[in-house]
Amino acid sequence: MSDSMTYLAIAAAVGLIALNLLAIISVFKSNRTVGAKALWAIGIAIFPVLGLLFWLLAGLRRAH
Repeated sequence: MSDSMTYLAIAAAVGLIALNLLAIISVFKSNRTVGAKALWAIGIAIFPVLGLLFWLLAGLRRAH
């Protein structure tokens, strides 16, 4: 793997981690029950890409 591809992979990973942290913060700021917040946060942490997409598509609309 070339250096530029390595840097791109690192940047993508850092970006994904940042988006997941923002999604988890959004989960805890929502008006859901504590149990629902915990399940959403665990789902986002265990399945970073799918959890983030599901939160953006389904959870964020019903959160407020």
